[in-house]
Amino acid sequence: MLASRAAARSGCRSARAPVASRRYHGLAQSKLFKVSEEIRDAVATGKPVVALESTIYTHGFPYPESVALASLLESVVRANGAVPATIGILGGEARVGLSTEELVELASAAEKKSALKVSRRDLGYICGLGLAGKRLHGGTTVSGTMVLAHLAGIKVFGTGGLGGVHRGGENSMDISADLTELGRTPVAVVSSGCKSFLDIPRTLEYLETEGVCVGTFADGRQGSVDFPAFYTRDSGLKSPRVIQNEAEAAAIVYAQSRIPVSSGILLANPVPLKHSVPKNEMDDIIDEALRLAEVEGYRGSDNTPFVLSKIKELSGGKSVIANRALVEANVKRATNVAVELSKLERSGELLNERHMPAISVTSRADQATSETELGHSPRKDPLKHLAKADVLVAGSLAIDLSCDFAPTEVNSTTPALHTSNRAIIGQSLGGVGHNVAIAAKYLDSSVLYCSVVGDDLSGQTALTSLRQEGLSTSGIKVLPASSGARTAQYVAVNDAKKDLVVAMADMGIMELPEQTLDFDGFWEPMMSRAQPQWAVVDANWNAEVLGKWVALAKKHGARVAFEPVSTAKSGRLFRSAIGPSDCVPNHSINLAAPNQLELAAMYMAAREGGLFDSEGWWHLIDAMRMPASGSRERLVAMTSAMLVNQGIPQQSIQLLPFIPCIVTKLGPQGVLLAQLLRPGDARLTSPESAPYILSRASTAEGGVGGVYLRLFPPAAVLEEAEIVSVNGAGDTLLGAVVTGLARGRAVEEVIPGAQKASLLTLQQAGGVSEAISQVVFD
Repeated sequence: MLASRAAARSGCRSARAPVASRRYHGLAQSKLFKVSEEIRDAVATGKPVVALESTIYTHGFPYPESVALASLLESVVRANGAVPATIGILGGEARVGLSTEELVELASAAEKKSALKVSRRDLGYICGLGLAGKRLHGGTTVSGTMVLAHLAGIKVFGTGGLGGVHRGGENSMDISADLTELGRTPVAVVSSGCKSFLDIPRTLEYLETEGVCVGTFADGRQGSVDFPAFYTRDSGLKSPRVIQNEAEAAAIVYAQSRIPVSSGILLANPVPLKHSVPKNEMDDIIDEALRLAEVEGYRGSDNTPFVLSKIKELSGGKSVIANRALVEANVKRATNVAVELSKLERSGELLNERHMPAISVTSRADQATSETELGHSPRKDPLKHLAKADVLVAGSLAIDLSCDFAPTEVNSTTPALHTSNRAIIGQSLGGVGHNVAIAAKYLDSSVLYCSVVGDDLSGQTALTSLRQEGLSTSGIKVLPASSGARTAQYVAVNDAKKDLVVAMADMGIMELPEQTLDFDGFWEPMMSRAQPQWAVVDANWNAEVLGKWVALAKKHGARVAFEPVSTAKSGRLFRSAIGPSDCVPNHSINLAAPNQLELAAMYMAAREGGLFDSEGWWHLIDAMRMPASGSRERLVAMTSAMLVNQGIPQQSIQLLPFIPCIVTKLGPQGVLLAQLLRPGDARLTSPESAPYILSRASTAEGGVGGVYLRLFPPAAVLEEAEIVSVNGAGDTLLGAVVTGLARGRAVEEVIPGAQKASLLTLQQAGGVSEAISQVVFD
């Protein structure tokens, strides 16, 4: 009878699954659900994660014994190579990955009997009351934990025992929601079967109707084995399936997710042999406990707690010892399954095909505010452990896609327009600011990287990748989903020689106004604490924010390096940070690193802005004492006729009054250094520097000693086949230059090593090469 009713209901299975999916999506996109940073990191990077329920702490074990158990179980997970994700409801919010303090707070609610038991049906209720101001705590049952684990991308869950069909359930229809959850939520649950006082035959029948794969670990036994009965290893019922070990279990979970089948898996793990209560003895205890429950009128949700307490009493505490032992054994086994599953996923699938959490993550400031509003303690001060930094980099963080044209015809080098082209596409973490920061990091500089991302999948991927690279995310502002901000993305299309053909950039997040970014509240305290020697600012910021960064660096005594990014953005500097009065020694920018096109754009922006008509500019140009005649020949001799014809050294020199050091990246032609020397600079009288002194001032008037101009040839000339990617090569050079300058080296001493670092990046796909750490500045 029970089976026929369930079968009738299961006829609507195909219609029910999409509804469940929509419900998951709706909850996941709300602000009622929070996943800890550690769990997000683990899921995003493919680390093994094990979900742990919390009713065992709120309704199973007394406080403070429950806290000790919680600590033990999380330790078991970590000791066996996975990340524990304890799940519960705290203050009306669903949490995945409770901290130690949160676990204690939740478990202590058991002492006051104030925590709710939260199944699937109760999630909306308890979270809704939280929104209404009634912030309750709740321990999640197997079904509640499965729902939240699935939303967070967790595939393995370790627990004690499963709910099931109660005795007499064919009439009362008293059936645990755990069973229906297993029928619709793809999470593998490791448990010691269902509670012994339930109707085990009908529970197994119901699970079969729900389409749940049920297997029992052989645990060294041969042939068929019994499905366990919680406190007892044997129930007298043969298990539907037998699983030999964790590797087999992981393979089953993996295969089911690939097919895919949208139901869970029950992996039954018998209680450890030495803690198993003899079946006959336990059967007698359970019969008496059930009789007392009937006599005293305990039914429905009140039945289980009463029966469990009577079993504990009648067994003289043996049930508690067995319970603790089986929970620990199940969590350990679940961890081993998760580890094996992670190996399969890493070897067989791309990481970005994993189910990623679709959960909104608030920014640090937003989260601190929301927690205060909800009556919780705000997050610890992110500045507390912020150390001083040699270099601060304020610039873009993006997901980069590099599309390299891969023609089938030998004589074809450029992709055809208006059609599809064969290509090799790679993905990496990029953004000019990121590339400069990671280059400095690889060269052993202490770096504070400041940027902004959106609350989206790309943003979470970027944050995770930063941590893997060893860069702190303290300076990364996360804008909430409600802002509509998207994490920056950059797509480069290169020809067969790996030269850029066209690039598409979605950098709108960098164009947001200063008030949207909470500049003063978020980044200024970091600059004050870090006290960097150099600040690198890229032109992806809008003009207002760019000017703010430059002013902030100057306020805190940092020298500023400017990365122009592109011809379109390079002129922003002269609309925000440089005006007619910002000439040496009152300049704001100490160094710029354009390529030749960006240099030309900077020159035109300064010219169109009237900067070359200012009194300060003329005063400095006169003080340089440039030769009135024969200047072209001198420039050609110091650089090349081609560069002089293009106006590159002339443009550099005319910008020196505003930017006293300009390092122009010329690709295969090398690097051109133009620098305004102060009076008394040793290079003005050094024989080694004499070939590079373009002019000397006759007096110290105007604070000018002379002009240093030097063309550095390329570190090496690569064959076309040796160039893997041009993305990040120029950024690597700037990161290396600033690293050397922060160590007190002169710029001309640093450039050759920076060129070598740039060369290494050219030979590697996916951005800045970690091999640059081998570069030594001569």
